[in-house]
Amino acid sequence: MRRIINSTYVTLDGVIQNPQDWPAPGGFSDEGNQVQTELLERCDAVLMGRHTYELFAPVWSARSGDPLSDGMNALPKYVVATTLTDPQWHNTTVIDHDPIESIRALKQQPGADIVQYGFGALSHALMAAGLLDELRLWVHPVFVGTGTASDLLYRAGSSGSFELTGSNSLDSGIVILTYRNSAG
Repeated sequence: MRRIINSTYVTLDGVIQNPQDWPAPGGFSDEGNQVQTELLERCDAVLMGRHTYELFAPVWSARSGDPLSDGMNALPKYVVATTLTDPQWHNTTVIDHDPIESIRALKQQPGADIVQYGFGALSHALMAAGLLDELRLWVHPVFVGTGTASDLLYRAGSSGSFELTGSNSLDSGIVILTYRNSAG
């Protein structure tokens, strides 16, 4: 069975929204891009919620000429959204009804792992349904000091148990913590 691997940027104070606006000592480095590229190369699909799709589509579709951009643009993309009817990003399929069962069926199809970006309502629903297999938290060494409840990794009512399976410290100070769902 395919696994869903979530890859999410988070600050020390738990903020996940708008990483492009965070103070970034070392920034999003070539080293970090290489780690993301390696993950993407082990997957054969990308999964996103509507908010992440709206942030990713205009940025990634305008990029090309490097392994990360070319990989992101070439892979099939699945976006969970009820009102998106005409996705403009090449190779995008909209999941507009029963997302948990649709994603459960997608996991059952033959293929490699599925990478999921962002950690909003979709991620919490996947976690609650036992469909989120691995979580990679890219902990950025900054405190943003702002944000609403929807800007944070934490959400009321969410729970899950994960086991640390790896860590990687980048020269930029970002630490990537890899967790496996201990129920799976």
